[in-house]
Amino acid sequence: MTSTILVVTALEDVTADMVISVLNEREVPVVRVDPADIGIALTFAARIETEAPAWGGRLVTGSREVELGEVAAVYYRRPTPYAARYGQLPAQQRDFATAEARNGLGGILHSLNGALYVNHPLAVARAEFKPAQLRRLAELGLTIPLTLVTNDAEQARMFAAEHGPIIYKPFRGLPQDEDGHAGAIWAQRVDGATFDDSLGVMPHLFQAEVPKTGDVRMTVVGTRIFASRIEAPDGALDWRRGDWNKLVHTPIEVPESIAAAALSYLASFELVFGCFDFALTGDGSAAEHWTAIECNPNGQWGWLPDAPAITEAIADILTQEGGGTR
Repeated sequence: MTSTILVVTALEDVTADMVISVLNEREVPVVRVDPADIGIALTFAARIETEAPAWGGRLVTGSREVELGEVAAVYYRRPTPYAARYGQLPAQQRDFATAEARNGLGGILHSLNGALYVNHPLAVARAEFKPAQLRRLAELGLTIPLTLVTNDAEQARMFAAEHGPIIYKPFRGLPQDEDGHAGAIWAQRVDGATFDDSLGVMPHLFQAEVPKTGDVRMTVVGTRIFASRIEAPDGALDWRRGDWNKLVHTPIEVPESIAAAALSYLASFELVFGCFDFALTGDGSAAEHWTAIECNPNGQWGWLPDAPAITEAIADILTQEGGGTR
C-alpha cells in the first residue's frame, strides 16, 4: 500500500511549500488540503465499524485524492479557520455549520489510524496557552521572566512599582479585521501609572523586563536543534516589529541543559516540533544567560538562515526517518 503525506494548511503557506518541495524531490506522495474548502472543492466519505475499527474512505480535492488508510503522516500547519467558509451565513447557521465541520471533518483528520502527526492539532491547542508554557518551562529548571497575569488594575500597578520596568504582551496574535487585514501587538514597555479600571475587561500578561543582550530563536524538530542569535540594528525590545531583512543572525551553541529541557518540554506536550524564544543576558555561553520566553508549537521558521536544514529535518520526520507523535 502506498504511504501518503497529508499536508493540512491554507493555500498561501510558503513554509509548507518548502516542505512539500523537498517531499516531491524525494518522490514521496503528497496531498495538500485546506479543510475550509469543504464543499465542491473538498468532499470526503469516511466509514468505521466494529470489524474495522479505523477510519477508511476517501478525501477528494480539486486536484488530488487520498485514501484515508494510506495516510502515513500528517503535517498540520495553518489551515484556514472553518468559520471563514461560512461567513456569509446568519450567525446561528454560521456557528452551527462551523461546529459541524470542525467536529466532523476535523474529527476525522485528527483521528487517522497509525498516522504520525507534526504536530497533532490537539497537542498544539494544549501547548498554545502561555500560562501553561511558563509553568512547564519553570518546572524544567529554565529561567523565566517574573510574570503577572491579571485583570486587576491595582495588582498591576503594584507589580509595576515593585518590578519595573515591565512589559505587556498579548496571549495570542491579533485576529484579522473585517476586511481580512492582519495586525500585530508587539511586546512593549508599559507605565503602571497609566493603568485604570479598563484593565478589568480582559486578562493581561505583564512581565519584568529582562535586561537582554540579544535574543535566540531555537527551532526543535524531533531531537535536532537549530539555534540562531538574533540582533535588531535598532535594539528594539521586540525584534519582530522591525524590518526582518535587517536582522542580524548568528549561529549559537545551545548549552546542554537548555537543549535537554527543550526536548523534555516538547515530550511533555506530545509535540515533535516547536519554536522556542529566549532572551540572552550575557554572551550565551552559560545556561544562566538564557531566559525562556515562550515556545510556539506551530511557529514560523522559513525566514531563518537554517531554513533549508529545518526543511530537510521535517521531511525526515514525515517520512518516518525520525520520531513523531502518533
